Amino acid sequence: MNRQIPITIEPITRLEGHGKISIFLDEEGNVENAYLQVPELRGFERFCEGRKAEDLPQITPRICGVCPVAHHFASTKALDAAFNVEPPPAAKKLRELMYSGYYVYDHTLHFYFLGAPDFVVGPDAPPAERNIIGVIKKVGLDIAKEVIKHRAYGQRITAIIGGKATHPVCGLPGGVSKPLKEEERQEIEKMAESSVDFAKFTLKIFEDVVLKNKKYVDLILSDAYALPTYYMGLVDPDNKVNFYNGNVRVVDPEGREFTKFAQSDYLDVIEEHVEEWTYVKLPYLKKVGWKGLVNGPFSGIYRVGPLARLNASEGMATPLAQQEYERMYETLGGKPVHSTLAFHWARLIELLYAAERTLELSRDKEIISKEIRNKPGNPGEGVGIIEAARGTLIHHYQLDEEGLAKKVNLIVATTNNAPAICMSIRDAAKGLIHGGVVSEGLLNMIEMAFRAYDPCFACATHFAVGQMPLEVKIYDNEKRLLVTLKR
Repeated sequence: MNRQIPITIEPITRLEGHGKISIFLDEEGNVENAYLQVPELRGFERFCEGRKAEDLPQITPRICGVCPVAHHFASTKALDAAFNVEPPPAAKKLRELMYSGYYVYDHTLHFYFLGAPDFVVGPDAPPAERNIIGVIKKVGLDIAKEVIKHRAYGQRITAIIGGKATHPVCGLPGGVSKPLKEEERQEIEKMAESSVDFAKFTLKIFEDVVLKNKKYVDLILSDAYALPTYYMGLVDPDNKVNFYNGNVRVVDPEGREFTKFAQSDYLDVIEEHVEEWTYVKLPYLKKVGWKGLVNGPFSGIYRVGPLARLNASEGMATPLAQQEYERMYETLGGKPVHSTLAFHWARLIELLYAAERTLELSRDKEIISKEIRNKPGNPGEGVGIIEAARGTLIHHYQLDEEGLAKKVNLIVATTNNAPAICMSIRDAAKGLIHGGVVSEGLLNMIEMAFRAYDPCFACATHFAVGQMPLEVKIYDNEKRLLVTLKR
């Protein structure tokens, strides 16, 4: 038996939450295996139980300060279903308008602050330079000001409609809490116009820095970052990408439709596997089955998020984003694209779509209607699915006759991606480490395999699986230690 030599990357960087990567080398210095471990735990599903249903859209966004808007509206949509109420058209449009603004600031944040340093500064650059400051030094202060301004625009849109830029409070069963004023609509329209130009400009940066660099294109298309899986995302009736509503479409590794299902039917499609070495659950397609951390059509592992949404759809619903969608697939060899690093390009196409959609909705005459809420019915059971920036997010509530949460189940985007993230890290390590030669830059390129997913481990570990390490110390009234209990 070969002796395994471990390499640990801890903490991993430029993500939300905490985690570590353990890489095991054999005696020849090649990668035997690699694991992503998430040691943190949060218990939102448990302490949502017994709460008033209408409080859940304010409680669940506290899972994460990065994507609270996604949890807010997934929760609100679940309550629409649980109280058997359909929001008025204006309320749906206000929700989607705010949600599009959230995408503008979230995708801007990831590209410039988390993803771009690997390309603009370079994967082998010193760690002290591989950050937003290093990006600013490369692209210039004027561009940095535009980044800050347009990220603020997205948050301003959230604040206008949602009441707060972070942890919004507008979503109610059957609608939203307040209408949009005409002067607010005009302000949003101006910000949306500027955001469209900013998204086009950002795609031009990606073209100049990444697509015109053969080394980077070869890296994107390399086997180390290729992972053929199933893909999942919300689509509209024309199978175009939709962030807020629609049916969930799944395509196989060849791009063929595997299934398309209503949001309430997710339990017929998705099952969750557990492993003792991580607090993150590992979802898979029930009809295919769990075959372990392997890819391909016979494995039920699927991916969500920007690239998955584009792979699972038949196009974008806005004209400029559709042009970029076609260009990406033409450049990368056709549909579907299995390269994990292509998530970055897909994310920028979605940034453009979100800006275009924000502009469309801001110009919709119905957006300032005062008909913004319908009366809820009796409490029951409901499912709300929405596309968080990181991928498909599911909230499932069972309410009792008094409208209290009896059972809560949350499957977040990073949880959906957890099996694929583990495989992406393992495959990148195997493709990049040979003969035991390891540098800091090489380890960063392994981190790039998970960073493309924009993971949020705080979201993903909202619920405990297995046992949490625990130490209890008991003292007497004079503060003398009597006993220490460990689990």
